[in-house]
Amino acid sequence: MGLVAIRSAKVRAYLTIGTGILPPLLDSNLPDKDLRASGRMGGEGKLTVAADMKRVLVLGNQVEVIRRLVREAGLEDVSEDPQVILTYGGDGLLLGSEREWPGVPKLPLRNSRHGKKCEPHQIEEALERLIRGDLRRRTYFKISAEALGQVRMALNDVLVHNSRPTSGVRYRVWIDDREFSDEIVGDGVVVATPFGSTGYYRSITRGIFRVGIGLAFNNSTEQMDHMVLSEDSVIRVRITRGPAMLAADNRPDPIPLDDDDEVTIRRAEESAVLLSLS
Repeated sequence: MGLVAIRSAKVRAYLTIGTGILPPLLDSNLPDKDLRASGRMGGEGKLTVAADMKRVLVLGNQVEVIRRLVREAGLEDVSEDPQVILTYGGDGLLLGSEREWPGVPKLPLRNSRHGKKCEPHQIEEALERLIRGDLRRRTYFKISAEALGQVRMALNDVLVHNSRPTSGVRYRVWIDDREFSDEIVGDGVVVATPFGSTGYYRSITRGIFRVGIGLAFNNSTEQMDHMVLSEDSVIRVRITRGPAMLAADNRPDPIPLDDDDEVTIRRAEESAVLLSLS
């Protein structure tokens, strides 16, 4: 437990300048060779598509065309109980599908130049390789945020943010029950996974990371060093002057926060499974 790095000069050693690609993070508490030996590589490798992996739910643009291609390929076109979800769109569609069908393998294909997590491959090729079992399967951990008796899950990031654009939020932060600093004033804090570090976290820090949990301070009045924490760290944020809100990924219903409300953020037990052609 604890910090991977505290000072920004040290944090840079753990960051990879943004490339717009899927970070190859799986479970990273052990060196790669130990991960492979322990079977904790998150299931990365070729996916074997058995008979019970042929129920495909299609989401996004050109749904009817893609559903027809699914049927022509000999797969089942379903609207419930899918074994694979094919998303044809951008990152927002992928995040929404994971929220609605957590843990079901996703095959994200890009129909938007902004979709950095989705591959720009032809649909026919993706379906053929799905049938052949010629896809790579990667597992990405999520984070959970709890506040006011409610829990939000995030594949990308969790935001504690000011509710009023004309007024900053005041808050305090604890990491593994150790207070990080005095009261902080700003637009809030972003807690990101490696998968989500190419998003809001990167826009603040100008970098991404491949292991751990990222903590970035958004537009604070005092210079604050962004950090990469170990994956088992627990982050607690207490609002000292609101109003504020808790948001997770692109979920449209943030939780309102006010004075003395607390948010607890940690690695979640559930993970997301993504299938890719490369």
